[in-house]
Amino acid sequence: MKNIIKLLTTFAIFYYLFQRVDFQTLFNLLINSHPGWVLVALFMQLISTLLAAFRWFQISQLLVFKEKFLFYVRSYFKGSFFNQLLPSSIGGDAVRILDLTHKKYDKKEAFFGVFVDRIVGLVGLLTLNLIASILFFGTFDKDFSLLIIGISSLSILGFMALFHLHRLTFLKKYKFLNLFVRLANRLNTLYKSRLLLMEHITISVVVHLFSVLTMYCLALALNLGLSLQTMLIAVPPVFLLTIIPISLAGWGIREGAMIGIFMLVGADQTKVLTMSILYGLLLIVSALPGSYFWIKSKQVT
Repeated sequence: MKNIIKLLTTFAIFYYLFQRVDFQTLFNLLINSHPGWVLVALFMQLISTLLAAFRWFQISQLLVFKEKFLFYVRSYFKGSFFNQLLPSSIGGDAVRILDLTHKKYDKKEAFFGVFVDRIVGLVGLLTLNLIASILFFGTFDKDFSLLIIGISSLSILGFMALFHLHRLTFLKKYKFLNLFVRLANRLNTLYKSRLLLMEHITISVVVHLFSVLTMYCLALALNLGLSLQTMLIAVPPVFLLTIIPISLAGWGIREGAMIGIFMLVGADQTKVLTMSILYGLLLIVSALPGSYFWIKSKQVT
């Protein structure tokens, strides 16, 4: 039922968007996009995935997991494959957790490792957006820029505050809030060295930088005329919105957010929609190695 709702949401958004653009023009833009820049974009996305796997590997080494780096690469690609291609209730994070439990690791430890990787990745995205919005202030309307800076800053401060929740002992009395207290304890144990935390956040910033470069290369492939600084400010909020699990693999949400944000700088709606669709297709292609790793793992078991 959940997947049917997501499917209907995706179709509804695309139906609305296609009423606002010329479909024939969109199709022509897709087939005439510069293949060289599309290939560079694919390369950038693959680098982003590999760096994300490396971040997860680094975090896992601080915990009980002692697998080699290639294990995390294979698992990350498998997770991407499930996220992008299979309308299943098993998401990419669940696949990564299952991969660890198949190695006889504790399920709770596996969940914590993947959860920390996800949170650190999110903080990296917010940090990149914050830095870009400050450095290139004025690229967008002042109110929009201040909104991005405010949301990013408050979210990062919220993450920092999480490390101090264990000091508020009265929270332990409440079952739900006690979860955050225990999480704070685990995070403080994991990141006794804040320099190590900064290192992992920096890796996350670079991960998302390559994702933005992927989108920028697609903009070049379509001759969209958008600067890199514009992409650095506009793309991270789109990535944040696609986290909301109300459509299939972010389809529709991503396209609507792209058009809405890039309209603020006067970008052509049809080209923006084409760029977003092309990015979605590229994500599918970049996730294909995960299908090989998944099939291979099923054969082994």
